[in-house]
Amino acid sequence: MATRRRAEMMEETRAKLIQAARKAFAEKGYAAASMDELTAEVGLTRGALYHNFGDKKGLLAAVVARVDGEMAARARQIAARSEDDWEALLAEGVAYIEMALDPEVQRIVLLDGPAVLGDPSQWPSQDSCLQTTKRTVERLIAGGILKPVDAEAAARLLNGAALNAALWIAASDNPAEVLPKAVEAFRCLATGLLAKPA
Repeated sequence: MATRRRAEMMEETRAKLIQAARKAFAEKGYAAASMDELTAEVGLTRGALYHNFGDKKGLLAAVVARVDGEMAARARQIAARSEDDWEALLAEGVAYIEMALDPEVQRIVLLDGPAVLGDPSQWPSQDSCLQTTKRTVERLIAGGILKPVDAEAAARLLNGAALNAALWIAASDNPAEVLPKAVEAFRCLATGLLAKPA
């Protein structure tokens, strides 16, 4: 019983720190966010942060994983409204690209995340997205909708195109102007995989 309660308290502490960091990173950016202010805001010590995440970079990784996971879930929800797997695949990619207009996503996942954590395609959350895309591509190939290409290669290229489009939007001086260009190009690239031209 005591072990269970301790685990619950640790999870509560982690959740508080992630939520406070998410707010601070979104409002101030990673570099300007103060760990002393962040921990004090939720009534914890720097020791709690170091114990749970190792350092500020570890805390950012946890926040990025949370936000990126939410992005993937939102994209899957949008895709689920589609009539078929092909439309769902396009809708999921476009939804991910469109989320680059969200200020929190821009700052945490698309700007600070890569700058501090490195290549986003190597993040565990991105691997989960890749596996989901690969399964969809496999179904579409089996159904004769897509050309019989390597499913992993196609999934990696589709995910890479969506991710890089989102990174481009977030880094641009005028994200709203870049978005339609990125979406149009993503759709053109994806339709090149179709067995029969659209």
